[in-house]
Amino acid sequence: MISPALRIALVIFAALLCLALSPFAGPVWISPLEALDPASPEYLIFWRLRLPRSLGAFIAGSGLSLCGLAFQALFRNPLATPFTLGISSGAALGAALYSRFGPDAAFPGGGVASGLAGCLAAMLAVYLLASGGGGFSAGALLLAGVIINFFFSSMVMFVQYASNAQDAAQIMRWLMGSLAGISPAALPGLALVLCCGYWIFAKIAPELDLLLAGEELAASRGVDVRRVKLLVFGAGSFLAGIIVAFSGPIGFVGMMIPQICRLLLGQTHARLVPAVFFMGGGFLVVCDLAARTLLAPAELPIGILTSMLGAPFFLWMLYRGDSRGTLL
Repeated sequence: MISPALRIALVIFAALLCLALSPFAGPVWISPLEALDPASPEYLIFWRLRLPRSLGAFIAGSGLSLCGLAFQALFRNPLATPFTLGISSGAALGAALYSRFGPDAAFPGGGVASGLAGCLAAMLAVYLLASGGGGFSAGALLLAGVIINFFFSSMVMFVQYASNAQDAAQIMRWLMGSLAGISPAALPGLALVLCCGYWIFAKIAPELDLLLAGEELAASRGVDVRRVKLLVFGAGSFLAGIIVAFSGPIGFVGMMIPQICRLLLGQTHARLVPAVFFMGGGFLVVCDLAARTLLAPAELPIGILTSMLGAPFFLWMLYRGDSRGTLL
């Protein structure tokens, strides 16, 4: 019988191994000697393209998986994702407005700033709707997220319909998700936001265990339920929004990885947080490698690939849940 600690160690080792090997792999293999030789053309490919992209994939996968884990505990629903609260549709609207009206009329800083502004607008709208009645229940949050998601998605369709063919294609491409646009200069900021999110979720891991069992039980054990829900909502939404602003919506990662980790480690969030962090990062690194290799020299949008993997996983969860009477 493999202990939980050993399982976590194996997950961390596998994720770091994927991250270490991914920049060398691709349509053309780059040897370590070529990567360290400034006179080699592969030197620039490795350091300016492949390594930043692999690091960006790891950050995006880790962040989306952590958000999915936290939202599943918040809503007590294994199908909750980082995009449950309409964050992706808010970012999509910001990116669509940028694509439609161009740099002169869009938010300062380009498409990333536009996407982030859309995420923040979605967060604010969900918060105001959910807390409008004086409460801040998970049900109100979920309902507000559904409303905002539908509204912003309809606005994206309107902007896309009113755009010319080139702008409409650019909007559609962004909606498929891609890591090609993550620049090396953005990685330190993304890593800092990810580390802050990890610290918050690791800090409230015991509270998430109790929240998963029910708000009444958590409150009876001394948990400040409203504070924990606000932390999960704020940190999760902001972390997911930052990632989506850079990469576009990459679906199913935040749903699949927490469920796989629960199968391996159980429901204790003190174990799940580090496992989800590394498994999510390693998973998206492998997906990004496949996305830039399978159709080379063309590139498959990574959101398509994760959705192709996520749909069968969802069906497996449904079948497994039917046989056990639960989806968890």
